[in-house]
Amino acid sequence: MQNLPRRAPALLAALVLATLAGTGARAETFPDKPLRLVVPFTPGGTTDILARVVGQKLGDALGQPVVIDNRPGAGGNIGAEVVAKAAPDGYTLLMGTLGTQVTNQFLYARMPYDSARDFAPVTLVANSPNVLMTNATLPVGSVADVIALARREPGKINYASTSTGGSPHLSGELLDRMAGITMQHVPYKGAAPAMTDLLAGQVNLMFDNLPSALAQIQAGKVRALAVTGKQRSAVLPKVPTFAESGLPGYEVNSWFGLLAPAGTPAERVGKLQQAVAKVLALPEVRQRIQQLGAEPGGDSPAAFAAILRADTAKWSAVIRQAGITVQ
Repeated sequence: MQNLPRRAPALLAALVLATLAGTGARAETFPDKPLRLVVPFTPGGTTDILARVVGQKLGDALGQPVVIDNRPGAGGNIGAEVVAKAAPDGYTLLMGTLGTQVTNQFLYARMPYDSARDFAPVTLVANSPNVLMTNATLPVGSVADVIALARREPGKINYASTSTGGSPHLSGELLDRMAGITMQHVPYKGAAPAMTDLLAGQVNLMFDNLPSALAQIQAGKVRALAVTGKQRSAVLPKVPTFAESGLPGYEVNSWFGLLAPAGTPAERVGKLQQAVAKVLALPEVRQRIQQLGAEPGGDSPAAFAAILRADTAKWSAVIRQAGITVQ
């Protein structure tokens, strides 16, 4: 017992080292429970498809299941709010879109979250063009036909989109502005219900992300008139771009990216980004995404953040000039 005072500093130091080692071990075990990937739209749309393509392989890479949680409504705001207000521990993630992260803030009078402050960008997952489709009820075979019909009958043509303010909706607004026409926008809570009404003839046209529309196009159930990208899609090589259809300079791209709540530790964000990048590099995943008409991402959090800033500047001006608001 007489030696205890002399040994106390050594015991204390050993205890501190053991505590630090334990803390490091716990940090390195992330994740040690299932992750939740919130999809802010209904099942069956592009956001959902990509989440499921990536989610399973991401779970394999991280050693924990990734559970898909569909939370549709309010143009994606409901699902995005869930993630914005979740614990910043890396276990709740968002498959964000141009709408949830960029355009909604300019469309809604009151937002339940701040797009810039409430999220930590992880990585871009995929980028794709949109596509304009029609059904058998509308006697058009090209964008030029749509424009001519809309000029003859202003306001009588309508088009569906997956939400108000999403990239499919903005594709229609840009067509209106550049062609000098007026079409009626019919927003839905996702791609699946919008496609159902297009097939049933309840709406004349539909703008959608190419990945969720491709199966119906390839099956011949709807007719693709044009894609919104700068170049033709490799999966629809016979379908022209809008620029080729008489609207030079027309371009709209949809992206889908992974985000965590703001305040998520940087090392966890980095681990998630690295895992997603590895998943997107897998040949079967790359092939699947490209078969859907999209291009895989996987870049750094900083690169994804730069995309968010650039698109915020671009689309805020378009929305304000067009006077688009959520009804």
